[in-house]
Amino acid sequence: MKVLLPYEVVQKLAAELKRAGIREIGGVLVGEHVAGETFRVADLSVQHSGGSATHFVRDVAHNRAFIANFFARTGHDYERFNYLGEWHSHPSFEPLPSGQDIRAMRDIVEDPNVGVNFAVLLIVTLARRSSLRLSGTAFRANASPVNVDIKIEGGPGPKRNWIVRFIDLFR
Repeated sequence: MKVLLPYEVVQKLAAELKRAGIREIGGVLVGEHVAGETFRVADLSVQHSGGSATHFVRDVAHNRAFIANFFARTGHDYERFNYLGEWHSHPSFEPLPSGQDIRAMRDIVEDPNVGVNFAVLLIVTLARRSSLRLSGTAFRANASPVNVDIKIEGGPGPKRNWIVRFIDLFR
């Protein structure tokens, strides 16, 4: 699976992580189906509440409202635009899914009331010198999690003042 991450979304993540400091923050990822197993992140919600230095608790009502607004903006074209998954920060730890993160994502993909075929979990950390470090993991019901190939789209080219480092969970 490949996820395209527009430069504007990377900038939004970096700004929100800087604002949050040592508190974990997160939200949902929504996006566009590009082709096959390639998806582009169209937007992400930012939930500032529910986080401490070591833990983040999802606000389901916040997520539902954001997703409903996204569907309204995209004309309810669910085949092209839909929920992609979740994201949150690990400001004090490596940007890798914890056991609790894995259980939460399995709960999402295995809940028939949620009705998703897969969900991506993006874990991000803002390191020194505004370096954004992240990992992407895809979850499907009754399957092992797999790494997501993340590609940054756009941006100012070689004059970037940030670096994105991808963490491979399953090397």
